[in-house]
Amino acid sequence: MQNHFYAMMSRMKNIYRWGLMRNTRRENLSEHSLEVAQIAHALAIINRSRLGGNAEPSYVASVAMFHDTSEIITGDLPTPIKYYNDEIKGAYKQIEAMAEKQLTDMLPEDFKEEFDKIYNPDELTARLVKAADKISALIKCREELDMGNNEFKVAEKTIEKSIKELKLKEADIFVKEFLPSFFLPIDEQK
Repeated sequence: MQNHFYAMMSRMKNIYRWGLMRNTRRENLSEHSLEVAQIAHALAIINRSRLGGNAEPSYVASVAMFHDTSEIITGDLPTPIKYYNDEIKGAYKQIEAMAEKQLTDMLPEDFKEEFDKIYNPDELTARLVKAADKISALIKCREELDMGNNEFKVAEKTIEKSIKELKLKEADIFVKEFLPSFFLPIDEQK
């Protein structure tokens, strides 16, 4: 029997983010998911090694890697629309769940239990992935601003504020210690 799940995952590179905004460099879902997974992995290490938490870095990275896969089916709905009001937000959550089910239905039976854990993470993992997603978005905004694209000015401030509002020590530590290096020339990253 053929299984189409991973072939569908490969289509993440065809889904472009930030559709309502003028971009100096387009970002696809595959790139974004890798960056979110790397950041989430770091947040889990911070949780575990510095804050005495019990986050599992490999699991958190896996959840982050698959966090937006429903967009293969739904496309990237812009944030201002997705969160316009509670009714739209709730409806979109249902659409995302249906898209995830459509994807997991493509998996062989012996894979489904693992993917149930990925698509339904524990609260700590979900918070770390959400923070990583926001940090990745902040990086994108600042990259665009560095290229002279003021289209991302308001988004940068909104996302920066939303990261602070998470009140997540792991995110605060990452932003303080790691984020500044993203904007240095490569010769200064030593």
